Parts: sequence; structure tokens; C-alpha cells
Amino acid sequence: MSTNSLRILGVIPARYASSRFPGKPLLDLKGKSMIQRVYEGVKKSTILTEVIVATDDKRIEEEVKRFGGKVVMTNFNHPSGTDRCGEVARLYQDFDVVINIQGDEPLVDFRQIDQLTAAFQNPETNIATLGIKQVTMEDIVNPNRIKIVVDQNQNALYFSRSPIPNFANFKDNPLAFYPFYRHIGLYGYRTNTLQELVSLTPTLLEQVESLEQLRWLYYGYKIKVVETNIETPNIDVPEDVEKVISLL
Repeated sequence: MSTNSLRILGVIPARYASSRFPGKPLLDLKGKSMIQRVYEGVKKSTILTEVIVATDDKRIEEEVKRFGGKVVMTNFNHPSGTDRCGEVARLYQDFDVVINIQGDEPLVDFRQIDQLTAAFQNPETNIATLGIKQVTMEDIVNPNRIKIVVDQNQNALYFSRSPIPNFANFKDNPLAFYPFYRHIGLYGYRTNTLQELVSLTPTLLEQVESLEQLRWLYYGYKIKVVETNIETPNIDVPEDVEKVISLL
């Protein structure tokens, strides 16, 4: 089945109460809020059938309506963006695939979305995400840069904040020895698979690494990793703002 025949829903989870940067979806970036810049960037994809902002805050809802976007108010207590996407998908049940798009990437590149959705041409793909091989030694040792190892079919074996695979035997030049892979947090799910994922009981493994996708692997789901060479900076903490503004 081609992506042209699939109905694909793009969901942008946007919380106000971020622990590291409260209110960042409403951050003014050269005359437009961050959520508006994300929404407009996502809308450049011609593959998405519909784009919805999923929020838990009236201020974000009002801002999305102000610039003419579509928005759904979701439960305040969702522990993750995936759960927020799951609630929206239950309201929009005539879609085949849901794409979970980070709400803190105002420079989002629609080509990444198109690359990810292409994975669902294969009827065996139920979950997909992105990985990039442009990795530095700083990335490998940085716990905020998530590393992936994959199998021969490009399905994820594991995600970690630690350097994986371990390079102790090749510490002089590990990048020359192994093609390290870094995760980019854009996800796609078949709609029925998404509903299964949000009903899974949390696991100790995901809590140890603070990575929800480890729950899916733990319960036996396969995650297809689509390689990309496109990366856009996100705004995670206030210190990231100037870097992004300089690129706008």
C-alpha cells in the first residue's frame, strides 16, 4: 500500500508545564510562536492528510486557533506525547497511521516526515522512527543524545542514553570502528498499534533509561528505524533559543 492511499494523521503534542522550560510552545520566535512555526513547517508535508495540535492548556489552544490551526484539548495527566497522540487518534478513527511530531522543533523539516511515512508502505511496519549516522564522540557520551543499535532488517534492538555498543576495546577511535547511530524522536504508528501501546503497563527498563520506546520493545513490538541525514535543532532549555533564532 502506497503512502498516497494511506490516511495519515500528524499530531503535535504541546504541553505548557514543561519542567525544564515552562510555556515554551508560546515562545516568541521572530514574531511567531514556536507552536505556530512547528505547525506551519509540518503543513508543508503533502503526505499528511490532517495535522492536529494536542495540548492540555487553554493558552496553547487559543494560540493555535488564533493562527488558524486545528487543536484538540487532551487530558492533563498524560505521561507522554504518545499517550496524547493516542487520545487524539481515538477521536479521529478513520486514519491508518499517526505521526507523533515534536512540538519543540520550530525548524521542523517536512522531508523527515515524508521519509518516516514511507516506511508504512511495508504492511509489516507497525512502528517507525528516525535515526542518523552523523554522530560525534560528544554525542556518544552525552546522555541526552539517544543511541540506537539495529538488526539486519533495520529494526531497533535497543535504545540507550549510554554509549552503545560499548567501545572500551576500541576507545582510541570508536567512530572508525563502528557506525554509531543516534535517535531522532519522530515516531509513526499504525492507528491500531498506537492504541495497543498506550494500554501497555510501564516497565522498569523504560524507567531506568527514561525512554518510553523501551516499553514497546520489552513487550515484543518491532520499531523500524528509518535512516535520515536531516536534523533540525530543538528547543529543550532556554539556552537553546538563541541558536534557533539565528537559524530562522
